[in-house]
Amino acid sequence: QVQLVESGGGSVPTGGSLRLSCSASGDISSVNAIGWYRQVPGRLRERVATITFQGSPRYADSAKGRFTITISRDNAKNTVDLRMDSLQPEDTAVYYCRAYTIELGDNISYWGQGTQVTVSS
Repeated sequence: QVQLVESGGGSVPTGGSLRLSCSASGDISSVNAIGWYRQVPGRLRERVATITFQGSPRYADSAKGRFTITISRDNAKNTVDLRMDSLQPEDTAVYYCRAYTIELGDNISYWGQGTQVTVSS
């Protein structure tokens, strides 16, 4: 199993910046990639950005040019950061970290508990 702990949420004014961190531990060898997702009440959870453990990032259109996802790795723990700049009120959401793993041939995902991001206008 993989454990995910998010940190770094908070409240900022429009145009501000935040950095979210996702710390992954446990069966790290099974993880292929980690992504950041977000969700607002009444809407589906949407992908923001993902990064493979080889360091290849992908971004949703809403994140391109404003958000940067990075990964740092050591033997026991891996951290995926999401740097968010030029934040807008529509970025307000609960942000979740997701680990993509393959275990015994099955694709399995693990989720963190979420961290709130609020952007005031």
